[in-house]
Amino acid sequence: MSLSTAPVVAATLRPGGWGFRIALLLALAGVAVLAGAVSTLLVLGIGVWGNNIPYVWGFDLIAYAWWIGIANAASLFAAVLVLRRHGLRTAVNRFAEAVALAAVLAAALYPILHLGRPWLFGWTIPYPATTRLWPQFGSPLVWDFWGIMAHVVVTSLFWFIGLIPDLATLRDRAATEGRWAMARAYGLFALGWRGSVVHWHRHQAAYRLVAALVLPLLLSAQTVVALEFATTLVPAWHQARLPVHVVVTGLPSGIGVVLAMAAVLRQALSLERFVDAEDMDLLARLLACAALASGAAYAHELVTGLYLEDPETRAALAARAFGTGAPAYWGAVLLAVLLPQLLWRQGLRSRAWVVIPVGLLAAAGVWLDRWSLVVGGLLRERLPAHAVAYAPSPAEWALLGGSAALFAAALLLFGRYIPVVAIFEIRHEETLTEAAEEER
Repeated sequence: MSLSTAPVVAATLRPGGWGFRIALLLALAGVAVLAGAVSTLLVLGIGVWGNNIPYVWGFDLIAYAWWIGIANAASLFAAVLVLRRHGLRTAVNRFAEAVALAAVLAAALYPILHLGRPWLFGWTIPYPATTRLWPQFGSPLVWDFWGIMAHVVVTSLFWFIGLIPDLATLRDRAATEGRWAMARAYGLFALGWRGSVVHWHRHQAAYRLVAALVLPLLLSAQTVVALEFATTLVPAWHQARLPVHVVVTGLPSGIGVVLAMAAVLRQALSLERFVDAEDMDLLARLLACAALASGAAYAHELVTGLYLEDPETRAALAARAFGTGAPAYWGAVLLAVLLPQLLWRQGLRSRAWVVIPVGLLAAAGVWLDRWSLVVGGLLRERLPAHAVAYAPSPAEWALLGGSAALFAAALLLFGRYIPVVAIFEIRHEETLTEAAEEER
């Protein structure tokens, strides 16, 4: 084992400290809240939510679209680094893939829970029914099944294939130290990896192939959300720009979470040698660039909505941006577009106490955008007697907070039992550096 990768392996194999245990207990307490919210929903039904007429969707669709956006942005970021063989992949790819997978798991809760009868979610699966009662393929619920399943499969493969060489390293190190239970566990998932030339050839080919599959998957997953909006009768959701808006405005959320996680892991696990100042600087600038792209999407929406679209769409946008929905709309612009522009200052990009809140607040700004899109899009004044404002119930807040706790718990367990940086990539860079020095 390379001496430079020894701290990463040691951090993975050693017992977790008190800081990790306290953080995990807090996350598991949040997961218990999630279990309670789900149990309440199963017993009492979706009437415990704040949905009403005309607000037939609320936190269920907002959180679903938000988690999918985080997963897509993190996966896109990691896949592009792999395909381009960019040096940044060594530092951040592993936990960017973990962020994507954890976000997909959190997102997968919502299509099931908002069915009304969650225990019948199997009816959305295209199975060979002997009763000839096939799922309705024109239903967005079936589209959700295909979208989530494709996302889970491809994201899991992308994450797991990159892990195989490092799992073999942990297997060998645990066996050397006499930790036979850990050696067997890591060896089971290492799939018999021995580091031969054939193994490396197949690994790299499979890794790049799955990375290439991620790109069309991300576009389809986000645009399916926009397509679900377009199948409704809401004028504000019939715009051709909506798929692009959903994809582009979701970028700051995923990159912001990856940036915040990089800063936390760098400090907590003393990874300054692997996630160096240059890596953090580049990540912060990428977040600022993603925020600029998101700002361009908002500007395009305002121009086309107020000057080019039909009166119905223009009225809906005016209500969302300048009426009742204005606080969420402009809050999204402030947090997801304007706040990350602070990271153009080099002095701020190098400070963890700046990049962590900026990254997390950018993700919160994207959540506000989804609120503005879902709730603001349903603002209708044709029947004022029925216009009851949407107010999320405690059950909805518990479900959102619980899904965030599930996301945090998954990342904590990942950081505890899996190398947070790619050991095989570090060794590859060392080999290239040594070869270059020998040529000199």
